[in-house]
Amino acid sequence: MNCIPDATTIAFFRERLRKACVIDELFERFEEHLRIQGLEARGGQIIDATLVPVPKQRNSRPENESIKRGQLPDGWADKPERLRHKDLDARWVKKNGISHYGYKNSICIDDTHGFIRRYAITPANIHDSQMVSQVLDPENRDDFVWADSGYAGVRYEDLLEVAGFESRIHEKGMRCHPLSEEAKESNKVRSSVRARVEHVFGIVTTAMRGKLTRRIGLARTKAWWVLRNLTYNFLRYLHCSSKLALST
Repeated sequence: MNCIPDATTIAFFRERLRKACVIDELFERFEEHLRIQGLEARGGQIIDATLVPVPKQRNSRPENESIKRGQLPDGWADKPERLRHKDLDARWVKKNGISHYGYKNSICIDDTHGFIRRYAITPANIHDSQMVSQVLDPENRDDFVWADSGYAGVRYEDLLEVAGFESRIHEKGMRCHPLSEEAKESNKVRSSVRARVEHVFGIVTTAMRGKLTRRIGLARTKAWWVLRNLTYNFLRYLHCSSKLALST
C-alpha cells in the first residue's frame, strides 16, 4: 500500500497550516530544537535575497496600473473564477537589465552552521536592503554581518552600529568614485564568507525543484517559502548530524 500522500493532500495540509497561522511557529520550534542540540546561531550572520519567479499574468496595461495602485481592475469582481487565478501581490523588478516577475525570499544564515535563522517574503519590487531590520538575527553569538554591495550605504551601516553589529558589507563603487585596490581586496576577502549564502539558494534550486512558485498571492507564497526554508534547515540538520556521527 502506498503511504506517500499525493500533491493534492499536501496542498490541503499546507493550506490548513496557513489558515491556522502556525507555519512561523513551526519554524521557531525547529530553531529551538537546534539550540537544544548545540547548533545555536554563531560566527556572525550572512544576509541575502533571491528572486522567486511566478507565472506571468497576462493583464492589459490599464489592469496592471490598477493593480499597482492597490485597486481591483474594472470587471474583475464580477468574475470570481478569473480573479481566483490572478496574483494581485506579485510585482515586476529589473535586475542586471532583465525584468523579473514575482517575489523575493530574503534570508539570514549563521556563518558557523549555515542554518536559515530569519527570513522575509516580499513582492519582488521591494529592495533587498529594506529587509535588513527584519532579517537580522539578534540571537547570533557573534556580531559580524556580511552582505553584498546592494546593502551598502551610510543608513544601513548606522543601523548595524546602533544595533551593536559589526559590518562586513561589501563596499560599493560609484561612477565618479571607483573602488580603490584596497577596497577591492577587502571585498574579495568578504566574498569568501558571503558566498556561503549562495550555497543555500543553490540547494533550493538543484535539490528542491527550483524556485518557480505557482501559489497565488503573498500569503500563500509566504507559506510555501517558509516551509521550503524550514525544509532546507531539515536537510542541513541531517548533514550536520551525519558529519558529527562520522567524527565520533
